[in-house]
Amino acid sequence: MEFKATDIASFLNGEVIGDSDVKVTGVSKIEEGKEGTLAFLANPKYEHYIYATKASIVLVSKDFSPKEKVSATLIKVNDAYEAFASLLDLYLQAKSMLKTGIEQPSYINEDATVGEDVYVGAFAYIGKKAKIGNNVKLYPQVHIGDNVSVGNNCIIYAGAKIYEDTVIGDNCIIHSGAVIGSDGFGFAPTKEGTYKKIPQIGNVVLEEDVEIGANTTIDCATMGSTYIRKGTKIDNLIQIAHNCDIGEHNVFAAQTGISGSTKVGSHCKFAGQVGLGGHLTIGNNVTLGAQSGVAQNIKDNEILLGSPAFDIKLAMKAYVMLRRLPEIRNTVLQLKKEIETIKSKKAN
Repeated sequence: MEFKATDIASFLNGEVIGDSDVKVTGVSKIEEGKEGTLAFLANPKYEHYIYATKASIVLVSKDFSPKEKVSATLIKVNDAYEAFASLLDLYLQAKSMLKTGIEQPSYINEDATVGEDVYVGAFAYIGKKAKIGNNVKLYPQVHIGDNVSVGNNCIIYAGAKIYEDTVIGDNCIIHSGAVIGSDGFGFAPTKEGTYKKIPQIGNVVLEEDVEIGANTTIDCATMGSTYIRKGTKIDNLIQIAHNCDIGEHNVFAAQTGISGSTKVGSHCKFAGQVGLGGHLTIGNNVTLGAQSGVAQNIKDNEILLGSPAFDIKLAMKAYVMLRRLPEIRNTVLQLKKEIETIKSKKAN
């Protein structure tokens, strides 16, 4: 695929500075730019690369003013990072359009409904009464269980497993190895000291524009539904337990774990390895730093860090003191020694 500077500028509502006819066939980092590629400059600390890059086109913000000569053609846009993301999205869409048709061997139940312009990869499985929307891409070895509903324009990558009764909204992306709708961890202790499995008869609902990372697992509800609300983005290697209700437009980084029946508001940001206990309520616009451990409810707009998690300003002060503990210990021992010396002198 080949794109000309004028076409890119038109798509982004940008302004071309330089050769408007130059063409690119790929993208690159600005520090690794090669001829025939497009790069972007969003962070000022990378500005020095723009004067040496061999990339043919560089996206820059409208307020960028070069201090030296730039050999690349510039396209000035409102937000270089957002514009670059839009271009990558366009590139991905164009690339995915190359995947069409139903490969063999694959299995589609006779009671399943499959929309238009669908791609079904080899060894994929679509169960009884499943509904697949238009322009859906199911890569090889994807499993779609009975009664699953997949909305329009979804992409489910190789090896993802979607259990029965799961509902997936429009424009969702599910990456390889993800498991959606597996049993929640529900067991009742018995008098004999064993555990009896509690049947998990609910489902999972992913609303529109949700993205699920590779090898992430989302458990079905014991009864009712586990919800991932619209626009939420979930990284790789994350566990979301049964009956959770995850709000809109959240972002969760890798290895986060959320225990059963916990409710998370909207526009929250969880860094890596965050852990939440069960039956909690987390407010809107909450930020949790890496490895935060949460065992209590959190109000709106809080920023927490630590395990157990508490206000980030106090947490940072506590970490400063923690690093100084050896020094403080030595000071205390020295003071103790001096006090003992004074007491000894007084006794004599």
